[in-house]
Amino acid sequence: MELNQEEHAAGRDNSAGEAKTIAGESADTTLKLPEGSCDCHVHIYGPFDRFPPYNAGMYSAPEEHPVEALLDLWDRHGIARGVIVHALGAGPDNAATYDALRRYPDRLRGVAILDQDVTDKRLNELNDAGFRGVRINLFRMNGKKVAAGGMTLEDLEALAPRLGERGWHAQLWIEVGDLAEIAPRLEKLPLDYVVDHMGRTPVAWGVDNPGTRDLVERLKTGRYWAKISGADRNTQTGAPYTDVDPFMRTLVEANPDRLVWGTDWPHVGHTPETLPQENNLIALLRRVVTDEDVLHRILVQNPRALYGF
Repeated sequence: MELNQEEHAAGRDNSAGEAKTIAGESADTTLKLPEGSCDCHVHIYGPFDRFPPYNAGMYSAPEEHPVEALLDLWDRHGIARGVIVHALGAGPDNAATYDALRRYPDRLRGVAILDQDVTDKRLNELNDAGFRGVRINLFRMNGKKVAAGGMTLEDLEALAPRLGERGWHAQLWIEVGDLAEIAPRLEKLPLDYVVDHMGRTPVAWGVDNPGTRDLVERLKTGRYWAKISGADRNTQTGAPYTDVDPFMRTLVEANPDRLVWGTDWPHVGHTPETLPQENNLIALLRRVVTDEDVLHRILVQNPRALYGF
């Protein structure tokens, strides 16, 4: 099925505003997560007087979203810690994320975007600050790359020995229908892999699509992880994202010990009409993961293992 790239990238919301109730809660109730929960996929932008915005097309941030705004959001939802994935639109050299990690070392870890010529000195600085991986931009839709920039597979291959020495992983921004083709190259490298946003597959393709089936099998090997995030990017019907439930449930059933969760705050690329509410994202997680032990593993134990909190 062909999908417009910008519609798929930003997600769709056919509802006339957010649902009046969320998993039995009133719309003005702030849903909270268990103690020690970790939000493993967020971005920050700015403050712009220190970290000017960088043009990244549809993923540019028109407004600043500094780390303090993120921490305020987490405090409202009972989120103890999390992982900043340095964004294409957040500027070069990982500076905004590095600064945030240095100021809040107990609450934050990071995922970087690197050049092949990064020095060992800089890698050590990033590692000491709490960076634990790099993000590779392999995301295509209908055979066309969705966002320019970022690290390539060739960049990863060049850097992999040095990343492996530091215990880092590679986070893959990819539609998982493309994963099988490159997996032989990936699996030669001394790294584990984290797949973004449930494989970034549109729900219109069906949960039994070949890419999702492939991801399920790779999760069982223990070398691959997945983020059960990005419902707002993958949905066809919009909030409260019930059409994404089967995809998330399939991954939870495959291997809950290789899953982490994230909000993808501040949801750059959306329109005001489709901008996700964290309540809806938390409600989705709780609809699907009803076993409290499994929920604790996904939100608390797995992030500790993957990011070294």
